[in-house]
Amino acid sequence: MSDRTSVAVLGTGTMGAAMARNLARAGLDVRAWNRTHAKALPLADEGIRVAEDAADAVRGADVVLTVLFDAPSVLEAMGAAAPGLAEGTLWTQASTVGPDGIPPLTGFAGEHGLRFVDSPVLGTKAPAESGQLTVLAAAPEDVRDDAAPVFDAIGQKTLWLGTEPGAASRFKLVVNNWVLTVINGTAETLALAEGFGFDPRSFLEAVGGGPLDMPYLRMKAGLILDGEFSASFPLAGARKDAELISRAAEEAGVRLDLAPAGAARLRRAEERGHGREDAAASYFASFD
Repeated sequence: MSDRTSVAVLGTGTMGAAMARNLARAGLDVRAWNRTHAKALPLADEGIRVAEDAADAVRGADVVLTVLFDAPSVLEAMGAAAPGLAEGTLWTQASTVGPDGIPPLTGFAGEHGLRFVDSPVLGTKAPAESGQLTVLAAAPEDVRDDAAPVFDAIGQKTLWLGTEPGAASRFKLVVNNWVLTVINGTAETLALAEGFGFDPRSFLEAVGGGPLDMPYLRMKAGLILDGEFSASFPLAGARKDAELISRAAEEAGVRLDLAPAGAARLRRAEERGHGREDAAASYFASFD
């Protein structure tokens, strides 16, 4: 790699844009691409070169970082980037794709001679913006030093989970299963309090300061109580993750009851028009 690592960020939504900014602030040479070009243009103010096509973004890059919605969108973006990819390029794949999404991506990497790192991240908008994500990673040991400048810029720590791609994506589902349990549990509990005629704030007062209290409960409850659903973790993404969890658990021979029910709840809220709002909008699935 060159003295100044160059990184192409494909996907500049809430997470990808924040990662691109932190990479640039860390002194890396950053170029970015987004399917909707206009959404990436504000990154130019951070000294990031915004490319009009994916192939131009990756041409000459040491590292390609994908931050997209799901495995098909990652594969589509990398297919568009293919004319600009060079053999030996490091591909750090940060999207939540689940274990089923890994084989098509590693197959693409093999066909194009790319070094693939399975590297989804823990954290949403605020930690992404502050460079405090946790990177979950799985890849052969000989690529880890090359990935370090990228992971150090976007995260507070990197947890290596093995040498085989897929391990990190499986573990991401373990963590997100807990995240979605808290989000849906918060939404249902506040809706139940309201349905019983109580001020939902009374629930927070009851658990406040005790072992049942937690910052994430407060954060999601605050969105519901304030009626402010600007997305930190979009509901459509939460629904997608809940479906990945349910499918992967079944394939692993683990029976889950809450995850499939949570996926159905999130689908119901999404069908009612809340897909782009924060996942706390699961609250609206409680009412006809």
